[in-house]
Amino acid sequence: MTDAGLDGPGEPVGRVLGTADATPLQFWTAVAPGSYLQLDDVVVTRRELPDREPVTIAGVVTQVRARHEGAQFDSDVFAIADGTLPAQVQEAAEVTTTRVDPEFYVPPTPGAVVHRAEGDARARALHFDRMERRIPMGMGRDGVPVYLNADFLDGSRGAHVSISGISGVATKTSFATFLLYSVFRSGVLGGDAVNAKALIFNVKGEDLLFLDHPNTRLDEPTRAAYAKLGLTAGAFPDVRVYAPPRVGDAAGTPDVSSRLTGVDSFYWTLSEFCADRLLPYVFADADDERQQYTMVVHSVTAHLARYAQPADGGVSIDGVRLGSYGDLVDHIVDQLNDDETRSDWAGSAVGLGTVNAFARRLIGSKKDLARLIRGDLATRRPHSINTSESAQVTVVDLHNLPDRAQRFVVGVTLKSEFERKEKSGTAKPLLFVVLDELNKYAPREGSSPIKEVLLDIAERGRSLGVILIGAQQTASEVERRIVTNSAIRVVGRLDPAEASRPEYGFLPPAQRQRALLAKPGTMFVNQPDIPVPLCLEFPFPAWATRVSEAGRAPSETLRSITQSADPFAVVGSGGGTDDDIPF
Repeated sequence: MTDAGLDGPGEPVGRVLGTADATPLQFWTAVAPGSYLQLDDVVVTRRELPDREPVTIAGVVTQVRARHEGAQFDSDVFAIADGTLPAQVQEAAEVTTTRVDPEFYVPPTPGAVVHRAEGDARARALHFDRMERRIPMGMGRDGVPVYLNADFLDGSRGAHVSISGISGVATKTSFATFLLYSVFRSGVLGGDAVNAKALIFNVKGEDLLFLDHPNTRLDEPTRAAYAKLGLTAGAFPDVRVYAPPRVGDAAGTPDVSSRLTGVDSFYWTLSEFCADRLLPYVFADADDERQQYTMVVHSVTAHLARYAQPADGGVSIDGVRLGSYGDLVDHIVDQLNDDETRSDWAGSAVGLGTVNAFARRLIGSKKDLARLIRGDLATRRPHSINTSESAQVTVVDLHNLPDRAQRFVVGVTLKSEFERKEKSGTAKPLLFVVLDELNKYAPREGSSPIKEVLLDIAERGRSLGVILIGAQQTASEVERRIVTNSAIRVVGRLDPAEASRPEYGFLPPAQRQRALLAKPGTMFVNQPDIPVPLCLEFPFPAWATRVSEAGRAPSETLRSITQSADPFAVVGSGGGTDDDIPF
């Protein structure tokens, strides 16, 4: 079975079926004896037209079936197997069109030869030939590289990535870090790759604290897989890790257990908390924003910004020196409970019940935020998360923090980074933000300061060079505008109930079913260039994903900012002693 008119697309595997309707967008092909087609195979056929050049129709196999031809009843299968009833096994594959060239939409002719697309024919079928800048994402089912169009990631024509799947099985974070590695090391950003940054929030364990350590489990087949993608297998070369201070530690030692070098503490001074108007991020639950006490939050925030003065590591308000977050909270509550000062802090139109609701929640934050908002550590000691002054990859560890503190850190950090990009007035260098559990920070219902920042990034981040790579177990529970603004959508292993949601309407029925069975490392990627999501497998991480896999880190990453900036700045100036050294 040959087709001399088709320019070397690959081996013939069947013919267009004549017993099922063939349309320009979908058709069935009968698989030839001795051949096979599996899901995700790429095929191509040609339609001859009078007085026009032939039309090449390419597509991806989205369903495969096999049946006995000649059988009438279910029980006939036994007679056929015994050889007493003549019948023939016939396989057929459903093909969803991905490209028509030239764009003259006619159905393929029944009986036309169908070829397995290989080489240039495969690249044309999947639009890879039209991608000026291609980011390798992994291997297709045929063992050949699959690419992402960089124009839809870096903001040129689109931006943002949404990754969904079951926690612990879908490997969402692993794919996000591999995508970052590919972006930074594939050369697709050209000279901009040197200055491009990534901000990763680590919310589960300490698995992301070793991105700069080579993986000791890396073997030759994995190195070969990276090489096939045009990448060199290795760790991230430039990483800086931040962690919150330990609870009750006056020296501000980073709260990590497995990584003991190259880690810096992050915190905010009381003066920064007041001057930068960070109080609303203490009330970051989505439900809180709908409560009346939000008026009190904004009134108290404005009062702190106006009257709080730096004072020896802490702040002074109305002549009262406050040296800790607990002191600040107690002072605010005292002022709100005082009939003479309540209106100055909360406004005259606010009822006592509303003020008490605010006070209760503020008092409840003391335990969670006391170690993050400090008046007892040196203000000149480096303590701020600033990607523009950090390494190429900045990891912010949150896993030891309670939920309220995690929200505070994410909200304030994203706010400051987004404002910094706004002030720069340019999209370069790019900043990639990797945030897991997106449904917690930007839920579908309600509003909060964090959600507003994430919406700002989703809607305006493209023009400012801020790219969100959000991961979540359930895309159906994430704010719609964030999901719809994501040009790239990725799905790993899904929960059956979640897979039926309309947010996954871009998956063909067969892929929805397969997403229930997908093994770790298998992802379905949908991008605007290609009408059918591509199934791929990305290689095992070349960087350590846990302390047991960690090889030797590069020497330049072993020193933290504090250690390399000023060895004397580690001494606490707000009541500490010379022995209060954090490492």
